[in-house]
Amino acid sequence: MELWRKSRKAAALLLLPLVLFVSTPEVSAQANTPSEYQVKAAFLFSFAKFIDWPPASFASPQSPFAICILGADPFGKTIDDALEGKTIGDHPVVVQRAKDAAEVRHCQIVFIGSSEKPRLAETIAHLQGANVLIVGETERFANSGGTIELMLEQKHVRFAINPDAAETAGLRISSKLLALAKIVRSTPESGRN
Repeated sequence: MELWRKSRKAAALLLLPLVLFVSTPEVSAQANTPSEYQVKAAFLFSFAKFIDWPPASFASPQSPFAICILGADPFGKTIDDALEGKTIGDHPVVVQRAKDAAEVRHCQIVFIGSSEKPRLAETIAHLQGANVLIVGETERFANSGGTIELMLEQKHVRFAINPDAAETAGLRISSKLLALAKIVRSTPESGRN
């Protein structure tokens, strides 16, 4: 009975990102099935609801909740449309694009695009000590010190979480989210233990 209840909760949490997009008129009018990046955008918003950021991660109580995309933007207008008017706590969600890691230390979530793979270790090192959830989609991203790795498995978006990276960033991830993820650890060559 307990296993059934956990499976039901896991299924409900995984469907949450899709529900967000089905309820968005622009997306539901475009297609019946959300695209990979519509789902990934929904995951970014959902992750924010299951993570506690320390108050120091915001410049002020009125500061926006910044989701920043570093490097080439695979989302395009999809993420802007999906997150328009959304809030996390009392913070309005804003989407920002950046070309350099120095521009994203103020963000709460940083999505590192595949174009940044050659500079991944340097970027993660630059963000060390900031209260930033670092999300990416390159292979072994979480093992390399990123916090959450988004991956495609059998045409479904899945995710892995590196709790060591979250702890280093001063972020507390809900046990509900951890229960749905593949848990990975930083590898010694990533420079983070």
